[in-house]
Amino acid sequence: MAEFAPAIMELGDKLANLRVVEAVQLKDYLKEKYNIEPAGGGVVMAAGPVGGGAAAAPEKPAEVTDFQVVLEGLADPAKKIGVIKVVREITNLGLKEAKDLVEGAPKPVKETAPKDEANAIKKKLEDAGAKVSLKPA
Repeated sequence: MAEFAPAIMELGDKLANLRVVEAVQLKDYLKEKYNIEPAGGGVVMAAGPVGGGAAAAPEKPAEVTDFQVVLEGLADPAKKIGVIKVVREITNLGLKEAKDLVEGAPKPVKETAPKDEANAIKKKLEDAGAKVSLKPA
């Protein structure tokens, strides 16, 4: 470890143990009195053994653009044939495969689709009498 002057060590220890409220007040004081602003726009603090350090803000997750369209079941069992027809239209499956998919719900109808397409498929299936959900792909 490098050698530091006692005054520097004392100042560093005091800064490291500041609470968030105190750090904000220090930033405001330095701005008013000496026109000094931190380069990052805020006081950088590391959480130490004393606690009270500011935690880094979590990054905003990327917006989901692709969705999986999942057939959850039938809203109205009497409309099963209409749902099978729409599933066949969307998936290009044969009659037996589409029927098996509808009867085996919950099952994905489309693995990945852009948001607009996924919403259009969902609406088409719901209009036919199905229960549908969209999940991030």
